[in-house]
Amino acid sequence: MKGPRLTTRQWFGWTGFALVFLLTAAVAVWRGDILRAGLDPQAPFQTYDPPAAPDYAEPEAWALRDARAPDAGPAAVFFVHSTTFDGGQDWNGPIGDPKADAWLERVVLPNYAGPFARLGAVSAPRYRQGSLYTRLTLRDDAREARAFAWRDVASAFETWIARHPDGPIVLAGVEQGGELVERLLRERVATDPALRERLVAAYLMDVVTPAGGLSPQIPACTQRNQAGCVVGFSPVGEGNDGAARRRLRRALVWDARGRLVELGDRAPLCVNPVTGSTSTAPVEARLNRGATNATGLEWGARPALLAREIATQCRDGLLRHTEPEMESFRQTGGWADRRKSRPYNLFYGDIEADAEARLAVWQAVRSPS
Repeated sequence: MKGPRLTTRQWFGWTGFALVFLLTAAVAVWRGDILRAGLDPQAPFQTYDPPAAPDYAEPEAWALRDARAPDAGPAAVFFVHSTTFDGGQDWNGPIGDPKADAWLERVVLPNYAGPFARLGAVSAPRYRQGSLYTRLTLRDDAREARAFAWRDVASAFETWIARHPDGPIVLAGVEQGGELVERLLRERVATDPALRERLVAAYLMDVVTPAGGLSPQIPACTQRNQAGCVVGFSPVGEGNDGAARRRLRRALVWDARGRLVELGDRAPLCVNPVTGSTSTAPVEARLNRGATNATGLEWGARPALLAREIATQCRDGLLRHTEPEMESFRQTGGWADRRKSRPYNLFYGDIEADAEARLAVWQAVRSPS
């Protein structure tokens, strides 16, 4: 006995349901690829007309310009921010993009420039940054866009150092900004003995860089009672081996000709910010000086720190760490925002303490008696 036959309306209904189901499943599976493709400028970088260059003699070219917190110390801090511009039609972000500036001022500066506020006057240039898309692909166009950002940071540094002709200096950058600070160390600071003498430390946060690739004149920090050295690390959550593999696979580093090339089989640098050393021994959570979510805080306001929560270990060149359970330490926002620097800093207190300790060492050794 035959079952009931589908009517034409039922047939179209079930077909439509199946198509919607397949489309929804496809979007779920390939959503990242779809959104990533939407950020692709779809034009070769060689034919791209970049945004106008900033004038670092003007205050508008700086997100922070010699900003001082109460009771700040004697150092001058040059901070280069991470990716805040999503992209789309542009390989490099224009100066003054409202959305990018809002993320910079609300998220990046309080969480990542904040740990250096007590050292002294902090300056952070705006620059024609490589877009978020340039961090998600290894295409030559993306590499050129990231390298293009270097010229702005180099120009900003010259303007900044002219305003600070003497005294201790600290260089710091996070993600893309750390990548550019590393090149500053190689090409500007390492080649100038006077600048090397003034360097308290350089902080390359959330950056993959070769352990043996820094200048011999500016070594990695191997202990906390050391100045004139580099604290560099790339954090990955404990147990997130997939993210660790992706980070190393996508890592690009500078070569001698100023090009970004694959890390290859070189070991990355890992200086644990909790201990200020290159030790690969596990570090218990009780030594962590404090994580924080400082998003939205005004400049100079010191956030509350959650201490003794994050266990760490330098392993395979990456800083592996445990994750706090609190809701404030969760990635928020849309797909693009979740691929930028975290809207919190697990090592705020550690970096703050490390920088203050190294400044004290510099003052004891290098300051005139």
